[in-house]
Amino acid sequence: MAKVISIHEYVLKPEVDELEFERAVQRAKERGLLQLPGLINLFLTKGIRGSRFGKYAAVWIYESKEAWERLWGPVGHPRAKEDYPENWKTWEDEVIGPYLGQHPDKIVFNTYEEVLV
Repeated sequence: MAKVISIHEYVLKPEVDELEFERAVQRAKERGLLQLPGLINLFLTKGIRGSRFGKYAAVWIYESKEAWERLWGPVGHPRAKEDYPENWKTWEDEVIGPYLGQHPDKIVFNTYEEVLV
């Protein structure tokens, strides 16, 4: 079954201590805030080349499009924030939100479906 990969680009506020941001993400992971049905892996990354050099992104890997849609709604009809899983609301509001230069629901992201070749 084809996986779904969602890449979320994070732009931190200028005054943010990057190591504190990284620790906050690690603590959220340890608290179980990033455990979601159908999510099989997650990576916090930092650009080493290109237009996102030095910038952060999270790579979220879901077991399938069906699993991703159960969480976030069908393509073109995303769920409203009030329908997000409770741990995701905490992640956005208490963990990542204070570090970002924009609201967590306004970040740049792209979601891809794996092409099996």
